[in-house]
Amino acid sequence: MNVIDRFHAQSPRILGVFRFLAGVLFACHGAQKLFNVFGGMPPGVPKALIWTAGPIEFVGGILIAIGLFTRSAAFLCSGLMAVAYFTGHAPNGFWPTMNGGELALLFCWLFLYIAAQGPGAWAVDNLLRHSNLRDLRDLRGSA
Repeated sequence: MNVIDRFHAQSPRILGVFRFLAGVLFACHGAQKLFNVFGGMPPGVPKALIWTAGPIEFVGGILIAIGLFTRSAAFLCSGLMAVAYFTGHAPNGFWPTMNGGELALLFCWLFLYIAAQGPGAWAVDNLLRHSNLRDLRDLRGSA
């Protein structure tokens, strides 16, 4: 087994750590909006943004971090970030480095990848899936 094969064998665990870190960071952005922590929101931010994006970022980030309803939460958060980019950043210029939308764009594609790929290792979804499979086997065995 060469180095690339060994590295590839670790991909579910790398994805699990990646998912956890991205979820925690995203939840921190939601906490910033909802609870005025981590520097809070600058003055003049619309209340509608705080009370729509904040809960999705906070709860979605936590769900993604622990790996519960991962695909659905990641898909919702990806869509939120796409809307954030195209409504809040893209009107200020084409390039993300110029319009301040790098983070929105990165989170958008990161969460879309997680929605497509799944949670990786160390996710509650994996425990639930294995538990459900075990229950199905028990039902088949007793029928």
